[in-house]
Amino acid sequence: MDFSVWPSLSQPWSDVVEVARHAEATGWDGVWVADHFMGDDGGFGPVEAPTLEATAALAALAVLTERVRIGSLVFGATYRHPAVLANWAATVDHTSAGRLVLGIGAGWQENEHAQYGIELPAVGDRVSRFDEYCQALTGLLRQERTTVDGTWFRLDDAVCEPKPLQDPLPVLVGGKGDRMLGITARWGDEWNMWSLPDTFAERSEALDRACAVHDRDPAGIRRSTQALVVVTDDEAAARRFVEAVPRAAVAGIPAQIAEVVAGWQEAGVDELIVPDFTLGTGTARLEALDRLIEHLGPTFRA
Repeated sequence: MDFSVWPSLSQPWSDVVEVARHAEATGWDGVWVADHFMGDDGGFGPVEAPTLEATAALAALAVLTERVRIGSLVFGATYRHPAVLANWAATVDHTSAGRLVLGIGAGWQENEHAQYGIELPAVGDRVSRFDEYCQALTGLLRQERTTVDGTWFRLDDAVCEPKPLQDPLPVLVGGKGDRMLGITARWGDEWNMWSLPDTFAERSEALDRACAVHDRDPAGIRRSTQALVVVTDDEAAARRFVEAVPRAAVAGIPAQIAEVVAGWQEAGVDELIVPDFTLGTGTARLEALDRLIEHLGPTFRA
């Protein structure tokens, strides 16, 4: 199993760089960022929270790191045209020497669409649109020329050059509904969702069934997950945190967190992504990252 870090883009750029460089220097495998323009008064913080833009952040991280994979969790298809994103991704794959993972999703955050006047179709239409989006995006990244004559997108003998260094550049799909898993089986190289082990296992089995429908070997799709993490020696504080947060969450000393990681590994997780949102700040955050990788790395890596 690989272990990666997700620095919040709602913090100063210097802190993002500190976390990314520390992760690379201490044996973590990847650095991921989210693609949002503002908070949501929920899991991504208050609406007014300053939020750095993801394509610029990843382009910078491509040249500020040397070893770790870098990726998006996940670019919103409603506001990233597939042709524009394909050209950006090919470029950043070159500037990172072939370390980019292109994470994409159908889009969901209502307030940023409303504030910016960006259409957010109903869920059913959004998923149908996303299927066409993946066709256009993967075609541009992997074919000499791409034509799509769809309901949502039209490409006319379109080129995207240069192609990425990676052949193919891995496309990650974020989502957990049955239709999104079908799209993952059809177009994705990797799959991601927030989860605890039981939920991940059930959805992973659903992805396997979708792969059978699309004549796809499920072993060919890499699988990742994330949950909020608190590293603490205070058992009562750990329980309160897990009970209070609305997202998947784990807390405790590294040995207790490792018990949950073992469940993820048994469920087929290839990569655990740890958000830095709940790890503290400054030295305390770096020490939490160190405690995690020093315990989890030797235990779960092949």
